[in-house]
Amino acid sequence: MTDHREPNVDDAELDDDLLADDLLDDDLPDDDLASDTGDQLSETYYEHLNGADLYFEVAPPESGDESAQTLFYLHGGPGYNALTFRDLVGERLSAYRVVYLDQRGGGRSGPLDDTDQGGDTLDLDTLCADIEAVREFLGIGRIVPLGHGFGALLALDYARRFPGHTDRVVVINPWVQFPDLALTLLREASQRQNVKLDDPRALVEARTPAGQHPAVGAARIEAAFALINARDLLNALHFRDAPSRMRLEFADVEGQLMGGAEVQQALVNQGLWEFEYPPFLSEIRKQVYVLAGLDDRTSYPEQVHWLEDLAGAEVTLLNAGHYPWLDDEDAFVEGLEESLAR
Repeated sequence: MTDHREPNVDDAELDDDLLADDLLDDDLPDDDLASDTGDQLSETYYEHLNGADLYFEVAPPESGDESAQTLFYLHGGPGYNALTFRDLVGERLSAYRVVYLDQRGGGRSGPLDDTDQGGDTLDLDTLCADIEAVREFLGIGRIVPLGHGFGALLALDYARRFPGHTDRVVVINPWVQFPDLALTLLREASQRQNVKLDDPRALVEARTPAGQHPAVGAARIEAAFALINARDLLNALHFRDAPSRMRLEFADVEGQLMGGAEVQQALVNQGLWEFEYPPFLSEIRKQVYVLAGLDDRTSYPEQVHWLEDLAGAEVTLLNAGHYPWLDDEDAFVEGLEESLAR
């Protein structure tokens, strides 16, 4: 385990929206436009692939080296976008070819209702198939899935499904066990409201008919958000301090890409809060690297330990929150570069 920590910064009370509810700019991007990303020009695409209108950008390596590693950045949310990460840290990744994909229904990609599968159908199978469709379209042999938060789940499952097209996997503050994540949120909400933790698991299991799966995760998350609204609770767990949160929010507003509720609801309808990925981790045959922010209590330590124990992941610890490039960009880039060079 690599430790890239620096002296800690005191937590601050956080509020306001992590993500707003509405997409501010409804204009669809033009195909194959050049997008300025610092010293590079990236190719911009808006293609109908795997039944969805997908927006993605490809930033070439500054050196022009065709053999440079190809990173597929997979944002979190779910339903967020790749633009903010590209704008905030893309210049530091100029040694690599980077594909910034807005997942179906998120960011600049088309809405879920316009997909061939329909707005009610969204699952891990479909999202991983989207990644593979983009890889095939671009004609890239092997990629490094680079997933953040919920996107880490996609990165891991892509590697499991398509090992022949995966070099290695790098995940940032992963989420893989959602009933446990719901319990983390409920525990934090209870502490902040100074009430005793009341885990509804036993009650839900007792009331669930034989042969049916008890919706423990959904019950936990409902109880957590009844104590503290979702955005305030997630802000408190995600960010090391208020300036980091404000920097992300300013970047989101500048990019005019805020939303994700449609995607989130579609996944919740498919049982997101009951999803447990750890049984699949042992099937991943590629090396997994984790960049873990010590101040991201949604991921570290519980979620990260699943990857250590079952996927043999190598973990780099950062003195940062859920978005480590906001808190210590140098340490984040150094940790990423080390993961890509090993």
